[in-house]
Amino acid sequence: MQLSHTRPVAAARFDDPNLVSTAGLVPVMALAQASGLLTLADEHLSVPTDKGAHAGRKVGSLVGGMVAGADSIADLALLRHGAMGAVFDRPYAPSTLGSFLREFTFGHVRQLDAVASRFLRGLAARTPVVAGIDTGRVLVDIDDSIIEVHGHGKQGSGYGYSGIRGLNALLATVTTDTAAPVIVGQRLRRGACGSPRGAARMVADALATIDRLRTAATDAATDATTAVVPKALVRADSAFYGYPTLGAAIAAGADVSVTVRLTSTIKRAIESIDDDSAWTPIEYTNALYDEDTDTWISRAEVAEIDFTAFASQRKAHRIPGRLVVRRIPDLRPKKDPGQGELFDIWRFHAFFTTTDPDDLDTVAADKLHRHHAICEQVHADLKNSALAHLPSNSFSANAAWLVCAVMAFNLTRAAGTLTSDPKLSKATTGTIRRTLVSVPARIAFSARRLTLHLPRGWPWETAWHSVFDRTCGRNHPIIA
Repeated sequence: MQLSHTRPVAAARFDDPNLVSTAGLVPVMALAQASGLLTLADEHLSVPTDKGAHAGRKVGSLVGGMVAGADSIADLALLRHGAMGAVFDRPYAPSTLGSFLREFTFGHVRQLDAVASRFLRGLAARTPVVAGIDTGRVLVDIDDSIIEVHGHGKQGSGYGYSGIRGLNALLATVTTDTAAPVIVGQRLRRGACGSPRGAARMVADALATIDRLRTAATDAATDATTAVVPKALVRADSAFYGYPTLGAAIAAGADVSVTVRLTSTIKRAIESIDDDSAWTPIEYTNALYDEDTDTWISRAEVAEIDFTAFASQRKAHRIPGRLVVRRIPDLRPKKDPGQGELFDIWRFHAFFTTTDPDDLDTVAADKLHRHHAICEQVHADLKNSALAHLPSNSFSANAAWLVCAVMAFNLTRAAGTLTSDPKLSKATTGTIRRTLVSVPARIAFSARRLTLHLPRGWPWETAWHSVFDRTCGRNHPIIA
């Protein structure tokens, strides 16, 4: 692509009061209002002084700005350009929103957590954002990530396991067979804290939210009242392998699938798998499928053995299950390249699971556990948008910013599912923002109503209209 030489651009002026650069915020914020975001914030938030007044409108502005791509308080100024004041009712200035966030305490952040949980239920009632949660297997992934910060001014910042100065964000996501992951739990922690800190409470809260989502979906269905709902499966890496986290999941009626460290106990269990016939080749890197024998030809193999987790602890803490072990050849460079191998040297990766072997055999359990890496995509998605920065020196303000970022993430996901486009329904929020939200438009007034004139030939016009038609069938104004 090159600039036109027949009609070259000769001037540029920021002088049109009837333009907006993010017309997609209109249907998205209409969905947020219908799902109760503003009402819930007004009901549950009790932020003091005049800075906490009109909490619903301020939370709506924060979430709307994040949906549009804001990753700092200053970026929220994009809500006040062109005709945004005509399309939305009194969008707040960044300074006002910053003062609002800095009034938060830990208790107010927990109130905002309650808003986020109920807001997700409102989205689920109006969109298929958690489709299949009442009939299929539900996968709950818990993991933490370091959000990098610079300088000593950030409260709670420190050096954690990554060696990077930052704050620690713990997230719980839920995925179904037909829906992309959404976030059901979030907590901002000190940068130097251990990964499992507070994980038991997070698991309990996440599973409680899932039970409410399932109950709402079952009540809305007419033919699912007698269906047997499978247990939720909580997946995590080895940092969360401990009784508090696993016990919380078991107590809530879920199964677990958690990576284990290669301790002496685990090594002895692996050594007891001495029969070569117990190992089954699996689909893995460089694997080939033999259609004649209907098997994989692979150097990677899996096996399992009955195992009781935390057997050295008191009886109430012992959890029976099975240990699934994957082994792959050790391809690390040898110290002596000239020395050949007399036998294979293996690297072992094991995880503990309480799933029923009749429902998930060894190969299926291993494949399902490896899919836990999907939570890394959620972390990357958030860091590509609202969590690119933590904007305040106040820890509580940053914790509230994280909750708003999660609500913006779930709202964007929900808007994508209304397009009826399989690609957009599971796309990253960055893709949904680029195709549905960041659409320029010119407004026109007629009979006390606004009409949005959008670019002709927009590639995602059908998807945009699908969201607009399903969310904007109302006459009262939309608030940002």
